[in-house]
Amino acid sequence: MAETKSSEITKKHDFVEIEFLARNLANNEVFDTNIAEEAKKISLDLNTKPFIISVGRGMVVSGLDEALEGKETGKKYTIKLAPEKAFGKRNPSLVRLIPMRIFAEQKIYPQPGMTLALDENLVKVVSVSGGRVLVDFNNPVAGKDVEYEFTIKRILKDTKEKVNAVQIFFFNQEFECDIEEKDSKKKIVFKDLKLIPVLNALKPKFKELLDMDVEILEKKKEEKKEKISEEKKPEETKKEEKTEEKIVQVS
Repeated sequence: MAETKSSEITKKHDFVEIEFLARNLANNEVFDTNIAEEAKKISLDLNTKPFIISVGRGMVVSGLDEALEGKETGKKYTIKLAPEKAFGKRNPSLVRLIPMRIFAEQKIYPQPGMTLALDENLVKVVSVSGGRVLVDFNNPVAGKDVEYEFTIKRILKDTKEKVNAVQIFFFNQEFECDIEEKDSKKKIVFKDLKLIPVLNALKPKFKELLDMDVEILEKKKEEKKEKISEEKKPEETKKEEKTEEKIVQVS
């Protein structure tokens, strides 16, 4: 007989993989999901990586974040959220007039009802008239009651998997790193020097989410030094290639 996997109950700060579907209750339309078959229905370009967050850390809207605690893995839940617990109330100051030339320069010709990417935000075109475009920078579901259906698939145990989940959340990709432990304290050692500026900014968040410090491992390689001249320097011998490893603390 096949062994049945027992369920677990989530607690605050657990890392969990969840499957979800979000619906706008004003029109009952799905606006977000990580379920492949549901994503196809709304033409959503789905990220194929598992959706992993830490419970109670503000990595999802507050109402969903609160609901994830004390839930059973493998069980489907449904919750309804008011705007205050979801995407907030609509902000009238985020409805702005933009000169048509800004769009024309990018060969975009806006029409009322269109959704466009502008300044790294999704905006909705409200109206077009007199060389000006009225656009709404509010989240499309701001001010709306929403519903989430979710299932907690598992609770993560592996430290490296948790680190990679945080990388995906902040960087949308995984960088090479090692987990080192000394005197019962763990630290994350990255190997890409280009990450230093962003890791300086995110170090407190990594510490908060993972309770680990962050460092960069810099490798310097000395070139082989050949003898210049045995007549001039008979005592000099050929030096072997040496690799020096140096830990650069992220401040």
